[in-house]
Amino acid sequence: MLSAPLKVGNKIIGTLGLGNRVSAQPFTGHDQQLLLALADYAAIAVENMRLYEEVRQADRTKSEFVSFVAHELGTPMTSILGYADVLANKEFGSLAPEQERFVSIIRRNVERMQLLVSDLQDVSRIETGQLLLELRTIALADVLKDVLQATQVEMDARSQQLTVELPEDLPPVCADPARLTQILINLLSNAYKYTPEDGHIRVRAWLQNDYVNCAVSDTGIGISPENMSKLFTKFFRSSDPAVRNIPGTGLGLSIVKSLVELFRTSGQLDLELATLFSRTQFGQIRRLSQ
Repeated sequence: MLSAPLKVGNKIIGTLGLGNRVSAQPFTGHDQQLLLALADYAAIAVENMRLYEEVRQADRTKSEFVSFVAHELGTPMTSILGYADVLANKEFGSLAPEQERFVSIIRRNVERMQLLVSDLQDVSRIETGQLLLELRTIALADVLKDVLQATQVEMDARSQQLTVELPEDLPPVCADPARLTQILINLLSNAYKYTPEDGHIRVRAWLQNDYVNCAVSDTGIGISPENMSKLFTKFFRSSDPAVRNIPGTGLGLSIVKSLVELFRTSGQLDLELATLFSRTQFGQIRRLSQ
């Protein structure tokens, strides 16, 4: 019998043993050195497995905590917004101009908090595998028109020019309409937030082989090369002062990436990000067979 300790630093976490040698010869010094080397590798593997499980458990705990916090914040935010609406509608009497301004500030901040809560809930559901796609046949043109209608007000408020190029013969696609809408709204929101007033945003779709291509581009402030690799990470905010002053959760593009990965596993959608003179987010959605 030959054995060697499994050591991590100065701590012994187990033992690796050899026995029942085929030949009747005793173990040699070479055998002992080989076993010691194997024990070192085994100890590293066991320790890495333990650390990996600790990280996974910490990640699960974090996701559960985020879900809990988002849920607990959601209810009071709804109540606050409801009472603010009651005041804004003057159901208990007229408001002075200064009071109306205060109510407007309350509403804006609550709506911002609700957006953060919604993003946190989505992140939690994605990380815990609770967010599942509901794929069905949809008309991409209808989804795009709804998305554009939902974001048009923000672009108009910034005097931004919107160009839409949607061919009439776009075929149906297989997708989850709610999640595809979420992806497109996040991409468009990202476009108008980081495009200056009087800037230009372009949305287009076209058919290419088995895919319907969809692109959102803008004449915004662009993305520095050093930030490209961080762009889709959670809570990432560029250090560029022009970006830091723009409100946001830092979760929008991270959610887009996670949703696209869900679509990608179903073989229905892929997304690329390219930076030219303007920023472009480019997606491909598989068309349905004719």
